[in-house]
Amino acid sequence: MAPNPKVMQAVKELGYRVTVGDVAAKAGLDVNFAQRELLTLASEAGGHLQVAESGDIAYLFPNNFPDILRNKFWRLQLQEWWQKIWRILFYLIRISFGIVLVASLLLIFVAIAILLSSGSDNNNGGGGSGGDKGGGFFFFPYFWNDLIWLFYWNHDEPSYQRRSRLTGQKPEMNFLEAVFSFLFGDGNPNYNLEERKWSNIAAAIRNNKGAIAAEQIAPYLDQLGQGYALEYEEYMLPALARFDGRPEVSPEGQIVYHFPQLQTTATERNAEPVAAYLREMLWRFSQAGSGQIMLAAGLGAVNLVGALVLGNLLAKSAIGGGFIGLVSGIYPLLLLYGVGFLTIPLIRYFWIQWKNSSIEARNQERQKRAILLNEPDANLLQKLAYAREFAGENVLSGEDLAYTTETELTEQELEQSAKIDAEWQKRIGRSDNL
Repeated sequence: MAPNPKVMQAVKELGYRVTVGDVAAKAGLDVNFAQRELLTLASEAGGHLQVAESGDIAYLFPNNFPDILRNKFWRLQLQEWWQKIWRILFYLIRISFGIVLVASLLLIFVAIAILLSSGSDNNNGGGGSGGDKGGGFFFFPYFWNDLIWLFYWNHDEPSYQRRSRLTGQKPEMNFLEAVFSFLFGDGNPNYNLEERKWSNIAAAIRNNKGAIAAEQIAPYLDQLGQGYALEYEEYMLPALARFDGRPEVSPEGQIVYHFPQLQTTATERNAEPVAAYLREMLWRFSQAGSGQIMLAAGLGAVNLVGALVLGNLLAKSAIGGGFIGLVSGIYPLLLLYGVGFLTIPLIRYFWIQWKNSSIEARNQERQKRAILLNEPDANLLQKLAYAREFAGENVLSGEDLAYTTETELTEQELEQSAKIDAEWQKRIGRSDNL
């Protein structure tokens, strides 16, 4: 079985020497799951176990362990290959809607020009038919020249790229991508909300040395429940199960929560910055520029009006073959595309308004809990003081190791015996001084 990608990423970001608590906190994973995955990763990637005298374990991995795994597991190779292919495919899918819009406009207005030219020929008689018909056919290249600029939204490309480099901002999407964004948006801004939630909770626990009151992670949760469930803080159960925590009851009957696994770390770390509360991102209609949105909407409206005009001309025309016959055959699709191009964004706009109102309500509720935490009453202050009695940090340094798989057992026994002798000599010296 291939190792978990989240665990691999956490190990790399943490410097290749980690504990179970380090990985669980960094990736927001269940402690037991993180432990199983670390054992699997160590087994498959040539990692080492470092056992401290306290019995706690640190995992040490070679810096090139991703390459080791990539060579070992065809599934990881396939995933990397597919990610590269999918990026290209998805880009083609995104720009295809803009290409279809341009193609629809071309088909509609070329067909309209030909039909109008044909009608003019009939009105003027056969003598003038050659010149008028030629004008209809030559409309296509001129019309294409007018629209070809749509593929290149940024005319001043060198200065545009230079501005992007200097400001560090994401480059503005081109028009074809903007059409897809106008139609369908740019994805869920909260796709990783669950991961962010547990990462923030783990960071809050570790910043408080592994012991907290329930109010300290309430700003990162959704529903706290009501009545009995709220009074007895049942909303803490998922965090206790995920990070192997346990409740502790004070003499006054207050409950705090102790997470020993998150108190053990491979290296000493500073407090991790964490948001005061979990804030969901609001949905945006589109990340395209306002000018691109207006242009996409305007061309969509022109496309729909053109489709309606074309339908009227086709109903009156006697031409049944060639290019006009083709356009007549696909006309229902052209009309459907024209209607859908404006209807889908309109429906999505109202859906986003409803969705954002719910998100704002949840954000405000979490913000209120964060404010209460910053202005604690006497009861909360008492709970926080009791929680600090269980606070602590256990850093597994190289000096505290009792055993490691990096070296042979005989070498470690010799090192340990020397260490024990030195400790005894130190104690004997202290007793003699007494």
